[in-house]
Amino acid sequence: MSRKKKGKKPFQSSPNQDGGLSKKILDIFKSQHEKSFDFKVILDKLKIEDTKTRNKVIRLLGQLTAKGQLKQVDDKKFQFDALEDFHTGIIDMTSRGDAYVIVEDMENDIYISNKNLNHALDGDEVKIYVFKKREHSKSEGEVVSILTRNKTDFVGVLHKQEKFGFVVVSSSKMYTDIFVPNDKMHDAEDGLLVKVRLLQWKDKDDSPKGEITEVLGVPGEHNTEMHAILAGYGLPEQFPSEVEEFANGIDTKIHPSEIKKRRDLRDTLTFTIDPADAKDFDDALSFKKMDNGNFEIGIHIADVAHYVQPGTILDDEAYNRATSIYLVDRVVPMLPEILSNGACSLRPNEEKYTFSALFEVTKDGKVKSEWFGRTVTYSDARFAYEEAQYLIDSEDKHIPAEVSLSKKAYEVQPEILEAVTNLNTLAKTMRKKRMQEGAISFDKVEVKFNLDQDNNPQGVYVKSSKDSNKLIEEFMLLANRKVSEFIGKRKPPKTFVYRCHDEPKDDRLEALNTVISKFGYNINIHNKKNIASALNNLLEDVQGKKEQNLVDTLTIRTMSKAYYSTENIGHYGLAFDYYSHFTSPIRRYPDVMAHRLLQRYLDNEPSASESEYEDKCKHSSEMEKLATNAERDSIKYMQVKYIQEHAETEFKGVISGVTDFGIFIEIIENKCEGMTRLKDISDDHYDFNEEHYAIIGRRTKKMYQLGDEVYVRVKKADLVKRTIDFELLGAVDEVEIENE
Repeated sequence: MSRKKKGKKPFQSSPNQDGGLSKKILDIFKSQHEKSFDFKVILDKLKIEDTKTRNKVIRLLGQLTAKGQLKQVDDKKFQFDALEDFHTGIIDMTSRGDAYVIVEDMENDIYISNKNLNHALDGDEVKIYVFKKREHSKSEGEVVSILTRNKTDFVGVLHKQEKFGFVVVSSSKMYTDIFVPNDKMHDAEDGLLVKVRLLQWKDKDDSPKGEITEVLGVPGEHNTEMHAILAGYGLPEQFPSEVEEFANGIDTKIHPSEIKKRRDLRDTLTFTIDPADAKDFDDALSFKKMDNGNFEIGIHIADVAHYVQPGTILDDEAYNRATSIYLVDRVVPMLPEILSNGACSLRPNEEKYTFSALFEVTKDGKVKSEWFGRTVTYSDARFAYEEAQYLIDSEDKHIPAEVSLSKKAYEVQPEILEAVTNLNTLAKTMRKKRMQEGAISFDKVEVKFNLDQDNNPQGVYVKSSKDSNKLIEEFMLLANRKVSEFIGKRKPPKTFVYRCHDEPKDDRLEALNTVISKFGYNINIHNKKNIASALNNLLEDVQGKKEQNLVDTLTIRTMSKAYYSTENIGHYGLAFDYYSHFTSPIRRYPDVMAHRLLQRYLDNEPSASESEYEDKCKHSSEMEKLATNAERDSIKYMQVKYIQEHAETEFKGVISGVTDFGIFIEIIENKCEGMTRLKDISDDHYDFNEEHYAIIGRRTKKMYQLGDEVYVRVKKADLVKRTIDFELLGAVDEVEIENE
């Protein structure tokens, strides 16, 4: 196999008949645009020695100055003359090999063609030069320097030659292979999935040079692919032995001396509600009727900060990970098992150290008083969401075997049934009030798999939130919001970790409006105060209609990404002025930070360092993003694995994307998404119509539009690339008529 020629090309000849010399000169000035150079330095950098070319350089310096591309700063020195056109941003590669640069202070992203990437890769922080914009054209530029590499470790398949090899990286956003010389191969075998480290990329080389650091296994094998997903994002899998040893040496017993320092809530009715397959329970609810007719409701969170102390290797490891990672078939925890599933898990019939938020709440959901502090609690029961939902729906204390976690019928204590039904009523009241105040109602839909003992998917199903899920969500939101307000409203201000969510950008709202208008919907994006309610109305209007999933997805994409920061801007999606993450310290490091800071201020200690915590916030946001991408990749892998076994099955799907090279289709029943390429649709030649988000047949004028329902059959499913190719069978109405 011959090596592919990708990446940066040599300087091309200039249309000005100067052999590309003008571009070479300008590139020198662009790459160091703050500096000035005389012609001797330019000659040296270009390695020019002959008199003829030397004189040409002198002439070109004068011409480029006359054109306003350079400026003369003294008798002999020149400098680039467009400093305002330089910006710093992050590369966002497309799967086609070009990119956009996201610049904070610019309204629109800057397009970068492949030839102008100059070795920049996805996620790199770069300095770019923005070309003068022509009328009606998009902003375009080129990378002049790479400030920080986003990553240097990649995962791909090794292809060996006699004296070298190259790794074809799995990610569709990597536009070049990585050249590996023999002495950097380390006995890795041809065709295996490997981890490769990028060492250098010289200007003259088509591909970067790398070294193989780990052999992951045979492509397509389950464990290999799961390991590769984590390795591709630089995420850990196993804890270092010294961290495990440290964690195993922690005293996890409940001591009377420690109980005396805490509020003792062991006699208060307390229980947990979690997914059926959960192993760690980091939050519990307590419920008590008060003499005045109000309720005392407690949100009790595992006191992780009691065990994870600053300055220890355990804390360093937790910070580096920043989050637990939930792949389809496994959890990669933030904390070792002795804590995550043991000491910090609020298991039934066990005493635990907790950090609690207690509220006096009226029957109409108003908070009359609040208390925060360290506690000791005892969980009286553990429920799966399905069991709690049965209690809510039936108000019957007898849990049948088919609903029960243990698969055996049992009876719930009457006071627990009363607590669950009261909490559900309160949660609905509180949720309704949130919606009226501008919160946006995104009901989470999760893709779940039925796995056999070998982790092969036997089925794919979609799980939606029910009342039991929303009950827990509402009280976790209450605790998160009230803790944040308690710190955020203090005078003088105190450093704290906020969960921030900005309002959607105008261009994204306009794009959403353009798409939904095709289905007869419209939102008034010019009335800022009513955008949230308009979006809620839209989400309600599409309920049960064929375009629901498409509109739901596009509306979510319209939203800004949530992040952690010490600078509070509020949470737009929840309509909260103050919001933090406090309720999941087993799996999120920002929650551990929130616990530490809250206790610090309860003890009347001075404010913590804002710069220190801001750095920690940025790291946590970045790690959350990587974990989310890994989780999505594992779902996609499992969907492809499932769909491989259904090659002859016809599926009903909805067109979820339209491009000039194909249409994306998502299967309705299992959310598996794949593509049909335009060249593979045999009944006509189809052209992309950008205005209508559609493809249209030249001869038949048949149209396939975004949101249309179609029938498809699996053509190809590639586990390594995690892609699905569909054969388009036709629109739903057509196919069903033909089959009658």
